[in-house]
Amino acid sequence: MAKSFFERLTGSRSLPPPEPPRERLAPVQKNGTAAKPKFEDSSAKPEAPEDEGELMVDIFDDGDNIVIQAIVGGVRDEDLDVQVTDDAVTIKGSRERHQEIEERNFYYRELYWGSFTRSIILPQEIISDEADATVKKGLLTVKLPKRDRNRSQKVRVKSD
Repeated sequence: MAKSFFERLTGSRSLPPPEPPRERLAPVQKNGTAAKPKFEDSSAKPEAPEDEGELMVDIFDDGDNIVIQAIVGGVRDEDLDVQVTDDAVTIKGSRERHQEIEERNFYYRELYWGSFTRSIILPQEIISDEADATVKKGLLTVKLPKRDRNRSQKVRVKSD
């Protein structure tokens, strides 16, 4: 095979084409059964419109809360909608381009503009009434206090 101009100029060689991505296998537990994922992501369901983007998130446990973080730079606060139930969170929003640019003038086009949504089924129940969402420097942080099912409360018995 003849070398390309770039290969002749630099003395480099062409690399073989990359292998197609392999199918991800589910983690296996010690008993040989497939492990259940910690978080169920419902945004991959076919219900979502195809022209909607998907919001990338980090989800972690800080001890008392389940915390969801997402980069929402360029989204106005009034264009964000966070809906919380005791076992799920849905984040919707829209990022609008404020400048019209002709397609032929782009060198790269990697940013997503338009509406997006993300629904996440949580790994445990939370106290939805105490959920808190803040945006600081383009980072959305949703804190969801965990419901402690093992904690008991003493109830005082009243007599008539």
